[in-house]
Amino acid sequence: MGVTSVRFNQKEEKLIKFLKEYYNCDASTLVKKSLWDLYEDIKDREEIEAFEKKEKSGKVKFVSFENLK
Repeated sequence: MGVTSVRFNQKEEKLIKFLKEYYNCDASTLVKKSLWDLYEDIKDREEIEAFEKKEKSGKVKFVSFENLK
């Protein structure tokens, strides 16, 4: 497992302390959670862009709930 060192200024350290208490976890868990959240944002954006591309090309159609049943 790799180890990464991160330096925080006083404001960032205060924020880390607040988040550690709020989420009841350590700094390592906060960083990991933040990384996954950022990665999820990228994947969400990719899905939205793919949908919008399909929509512009006219390949998207919507179906009513009644027709799904």
